[in-house]
Amino acid sequence: MKLSPDSALLTDLYELTMLQAYFDAGMNETASFELFVRALPLQRNFMMAAGLEQVLGYLERLRFMPDELSALSKTGRFPTPFLRSLEHLRFTGDVDAMAEGTVFFPDEPILRITAPMREAQFVESRVMNLAHFETVVASKAARCVLAAPDKLLVDFGLRRAHGAEAALLSARASYVAGFGGTATLPAGLMFDIPIYGTMAHSYVQAYTDEALAFEQFARSQPENATLLIDTYDTEAGARKVVALAPLLARDGITIHGVRLDSGDLAANARRVRQILDDGGLSAVSIFASGNLDEYQLRQLIAGQAPIDAFGIGTRMNTSSDAPYLDCAYKLVDYAGEARRKRSEGKTTWPARKAVYRLTGPNGVMAGDWITLDRERRDGEPLLEPVMRGGNRCASPIPLQSIREHAWRQLRALPNAQRTLDIDEPYPVAVSDGLRELARRLDEGRGG
Repeated sequence: MKLSPDSALLTDLYELTMLQAYFDAGMNETASFELFVRALPLQRNFMMAAGLEQVLGYLERLRFMPDELSALSKTGRFPTPFLRSLEHLRFTGDVDAMAEGTVFFPDEPILRITAPMREAQFVESRVMNLAHFETVVASKAARCVLAAPDKLLVDFGLRRAHGAEAALLSARASYVAGFGGTATLPAGLMFDIPIYGTMAHSYVQAYTDEALAFEQFARSQPENATLLIDTYDTEAGARKVVALAPLLARDGITIHGVRLDSGDLAANARRVRQILDDGGLSAVSIFASGNLDEYQLRQLIAGQAPIDAFGIGTRMNTSSDAPYLDCAYKLVDYAGEARRKRSEGKTTWPARKAVYRLTGPNGVMAGDWITLDRERRDGEPLLEPVMRGGNRCASPIPLQSIREHAWRQLRALPNAQRTLDIDEPYPVAVSDGLRELARRLDEGRGG
């Protein structure tokens, strides 16, 4: 059978085996699960939450289709009464979450689901899958934005993304973090992200004359004439652009930019910039690409390379230096009682929690508190209701508004978190009330 990304069968088998066990035992009281990151990757000073919109869409559409139930029946693993109960499975619970684009730190819940146990348990795998991936990519993209804050950054990652959905969602996540657009066409159309495209080396190679290739492309794309000039000799390519520009100008066509994709980008950009300026093409921009990441961006910016925009692909879309998070979706409350995991090295804080953020008089983040949900602290509460009774609390937030929130978050980062290097950890405190509850549970005295 053919499965779509919305299929209820896109889950781990153990979600269904647990659901059957809950069904057999008649257990379905209210449960709360929280999604959090245990520790930052070694290369990260912060993370940026993303993917909430996709999570909410999944929860809204959750249901088993007849052919999916038929497929489950054919496995022979599940009895008919249990399968019949799945016909009516819908998400009817509550979701509290950090807004997309919010910066967060270890142990802070970025999302909480409160629902009847079978619903809250079943959605674990897909909720983690969606939130984890976009958060990983948004966090990597945010570092690129910090490294080159005044430059146009474009997602170039489709061809090396880990599948079609990854390509679409990484384009979205990078745009949330501050990228200016994407080369992935359906992502642009689906999420209303600006689309950018130039040409490949193969286009130039298909012509026997490089200058003719440039001319034909510019005439075919008069509103988007960005020419890839390093297929053969970069400086010679730049001179051909200078020679071609007056010919095209007579027909009202302007060359908007040239692209560099190989070699020493800083040195090549300086030579090309000089050739273009000497030829009267100071308005022509230089666009660079080629396995870039935040570290190379930092080096190019520090060296004042005359590059106006960058295409960032593989290393951002796969978050190559930190491709996964040590994240977890853990039960914190069931049937009105706090629950706490005490496994060695994987202890969790119990009960439903809140996160408050303190901000200094200069608008810079000064520290976070993790508290019991019923506690109140000074500062901004970061978890907010986004779904109640299976229904959204508000219409989907426009992506542009999410980007603006992410931009404000990055501006508010302390200097120690803005750097690409590891400086000092951001202060996150745990309230006395939460510590006391954990102690009581450890001593077997309940909440």
